[in-house]
Amino acid sequence: MRRSPSGPAPLPASGERHDWQTIQKLLPYLWAYKWRVLFALTCLISAKFANVTVPLIFKQLVDGLDISRSQAFIVVPAALLVAYGALRFSTSLFTELREIVFARVTQESVREISLQVFGHLHALSLRFHLERQTGGLTRDIERGTRSIGSLISYTLYSILPTFVEIGLVLAILLVKYEPSFAIITVVTLALYITFTFKVTNWRTALRRQANELDSAANARAIDSLINFETVKYFNNEAFETRRYDVELKKWTAAQIKNQKSLSFLNMGQAAIIAVGVTAMMWRAADGVAAGRMTLGDLVLVNAFLIQLYIPLNFLGVLYREIRQALTDIERMFGLLATHREVADTPGAHALTRGPASVSFDDVNFAYDPSRPILHDVDFTIPAGKTVAVVGHSGSGKSTLARLLFRFYDVQGGAVRINGQDIRSLTQDSLRAAIGIVPQDTVLFNDTLLYNIQYGRPDASREEVEAAARAAQLEDFIARLPDGWQSRVGERGLKLSGGEKQRVAIARTLLKNPDILIFDEATSALDSKTEKAIQTQLDAAARGRTTLVIAHRLSTVMNADEILVLDQGRIVERGSHAELLAHGGAYAQMWALQLEERAAEEEAA
Repeated sequence: MRRSPSGPAPLPASGERHDWQTIQKLLPYLWAYKWRVLFALTCLISAKFANVTVPLIFKQLVDGLDISRSQAFIVVPAALLVAYGALRFSTSLFTELREIVFARVTQESVREISLQVFGHLHALSLRFHLERQTGGLTRDIERGTRSIGSLISYTLYSILPTFVEIGLVLAILLVKYEPSFAIITVVTLALYITFTFKVTNWRTALRRQANELDSAANARAIDSLINFETVKYFNNEAFETRRYDVELKKWTAAQIKNQKSLSFLNMGQAAIIAVGVTAMMWRAADGVAAGRMTLGDLVLVNAFLIQLYIPLNFLGVLYREIRQALTDIERMFGLLATHREVADTPGAHALTRGPASVSFDDVNFAYDPSRPILHDVDFTIPAGKTVAVVGHSGSGKSTLARLLFRFYDVQGGAVRINGQDIRSLTQDSLRAAIGIVPQDTVLFNDTLLYNIQYGRPDASREEVEAAARAAQLEDFIARLPDGWQSRVGERGLKLSGGEKQRVAIARTLLKNPDILIFDEATSALDSKTEKAIQTQLDAAARGRTTLVIAHRLSTVMNADEILVLDQGRIVERGSHAELLAHGGAYAQMWALQLEERAAEEEAA
């Protein structure tokens, strides 16, 4: 298997350098198939040689037609006609061979780049994914991958053949005719290309702005549709429509401005072409009238003009599309250039599976330097034991889980497993050893089987069913009309909170981790469902090193040690009985929750 080139470096600020650097980053993917590329280029040049030779044969046909010599009329033109037909066929043959050979280069390059971008996005930090807009991001990737095929197609199938043909035609005009023909052709080309480049460069900024507005409108729409229920709860359909329309109006204005600039470009190109063609035909007609050129020469010049005029007429369109494709690819490569905040250190080694102790050694952490979250947090979870962390919202409890998974790196102290700083471990092996049942279980819009098996995709059906039984899901699945193939909906919205939590427990059990995290796993459930789920959580934790992050104290009574976290600091620690006897913050929280539960039962 070919190795994909490494991720690119960040792009510089200059627009022109952007294009060149984007091309430089794309070339290694193509050069991985260098023999196909070279063969395709050979076919391209051969096709253009055949195409340019056709008018020369046509000239000979016209000059060779002499009705007073019947034998010559039969023999000479017949041979030329055969050559004419063979060259016409050769042009198509070499063109199709080029496309057949190069198709794999294009598609494999798109596939490899798409995989690299996809993998890089998954490797980026949680911070990036919390700040991104899904709609705009997916649109950038979609346009970027599509533009790779477009760029290759435009350059190899249109731009490069056009310039090869122009070079061949200029050479023939210089050799066979007076220099004025070549001069007119060169001047026309120079004016056309200069005008096209300058106007198109101006238009690129307009296209870039239109793309950004398109992404913004798309992101707005997707964000609204993802939060469909929230929109309905607050009766804000009209508000969302107005917000979407604001973005659409900006995009519409940019598109109208873009179209006006396109019309200006097209008119300028047409005027340059018209002047050049008129000058060439004037010189050819004058040559025939003066006897310097034959009728065949006039036909030859006219044929060359037609052959150049047609691709040249599309050169501006192709250049615009190439610039747009480069802009889109640049945005996608920009994703590859995004800094990976958390990366494996050189020489990182895999974590050995087995009983694991977890230690937070004087950990300090802040998502933003101006707002510290954890202060000198220090505790240890012995292998096979359970430690619970409780505290008010915003005290930093869930941050502990994110640090243990190494979604972020600590700014002070260390998180250790079996005495090893997790920064010295490979992230794959670290996360393979940890399982989590989160507060808000997000499921894929797929079947129950898929969502449970996601805990270990290579698990057998028997192992998946065993995990479902352990999570008390078997009866629920049996009652569903489609059983295991029942689809759970977007983010699992077709399931209740308790059902989603059971699915989360099942797939975590299937993963069979050495370390378990329960992050507010029952806080969103009612008391009856919480008791049912708690039994399965206790069973799942048996024999495993477990960190329980909880708001409801009734779920942590049996923990080996309970830590009370307040504003990022551990203010109390001990067993449930010890903390109640101490009469501190934990005892106050316990008393308050008992009062709340009594009020709920009385109201019920």
